[in-house]
Amino acid sequence: MQPEQPIPSPTLRRRRLGSELRRLRETAGLTGEQVIEQVNWASASKLSRLENGRSRPDVGDVMDLLDLYGVTGAEREELVGIARDAGNTRAFLSSYAVMTSLQRAYAELEAGCTEIQEYGSMIVPGLLQTSAYAKVRILAARPLVGTTDRRAIWQKATGKAAAGQKAAAKAAAKKRDLDDPDTEVAARQSRQSMLLRENGGPSYTAVLEEAALGLRCGPPDVMVGQLQHLCTVAKLSNVTLRILPPTATIASWYLPETAFSIYHFADPEDPSAVAVESLATDLIVNDGPVLEQYRKVFNWLCTAARSPDESIDWLTDAIVRHVAAGAAELGTVPGAAAPLDATPAPLDTTPADSPTTTPAPMSPPVAGGTGPGRPAGPPIQREPQEPATHRAEQVTPD
Repeated sequence: MQPEQPIPSPTLRRRRLGSELRRLRETAGLTGEQVIEQVNWASASKLSRLENGRSRPDVGDVMDLLDLYGVTGAEREELVGIARDAGNTRAFLSSYAVMTSLQRAYAELEAGCTEIQEYGSMIVPGLLQTSAYAKVRILAARPLVGTTDRRAIWQKATGKAAAGQKAAAKAAAKKRDLDDPDTEVAARQSRQSMLLRENGGPSYTAVLEEAALGLRCGPPDVMVGQLQHLCTVAKLSNVTLRILPPTATIASWYLPETAFSIYHFADPEDPSAVAVESLATDLIVNDGPVLEQYRKVFNWLCTAARSPDESIDWLTDAIVRHVAAGAAELGTVPGAAAPLDATPAPLDTTPADSPTTTPAPMSPPVAGGTGPGRPAGPPIQREPQEPATHRAEQVTPD
């Protein structure tokens, strides 16, 4: 049986198309102003957005540019095909049971991946979260989301204000997403379906700090369900899970600064990408030297972390500790019965401010390996040629 071919990532296709169009323009010796004049476009920003991969391309516009640059034959057919992939959001969205604007940017990035590598410092990555754990994370972050809207921060920092009905409609849709945590949880779990493809699912490796799985991360029942879910997911043939002990030495005492995710794609011409998490913004970087740094750090983390088998043993012991801290009997905890289900189980409606059991002290951690060793929101995206020190630009879901 041939592997199922994943739908190409619209985000990466837009970026690849933009890079190729910029290269062709520069090869033709044309400035942006000259191109706008010759193709008779009303706005110079239209070409800029297209070349920077920030807008969904119109195939007709791309063909006009290829005519101007004298591109024919196989190269033209390839670029027109990439333009169609970049704009084919209907096919992309049809593979998800539920999707929201906040989850869509990550879903677009994950589409077409052959390999994903993630490091979770304090939060379990979204592709591994149970519905109950995801809801705790979303509700816990709501006071911050209300005062540190990522889009507003970016607009203020760059001096670009939202304008027009389109921007207002997108802002209203985003507010609806934030006001409906159940829908947001369902969309986050819908992304997890990619890990369950019977044929052609991506290779997935995650390194999680013990701190991301401790008693402070959620109510004991919720955390038991999350830990049981991780045990189940870790046994999938395409998933590798490693737990990083606090006692492990990473390389020459290196300390990772933030959580991050690395994405590799089926088409070798589509550049790999790294998403770096922070409180106010998430960055997506395609710069080659920066990617190589994160690859090196991830290898250090894998070397320092427990082996996959040792990690499952640690998770099993951690479940016992959470039960001792006040969780319900095993098998009755939220999220434990339906791991990685694209249609989430009914969510716990207990108010976020209801009292919870006071956790008991956790037993001392098991000694770790040796050797060299997110509020939800749309990520921000860098141009491929942009140095890592330059300001990043916001992904705008179509």
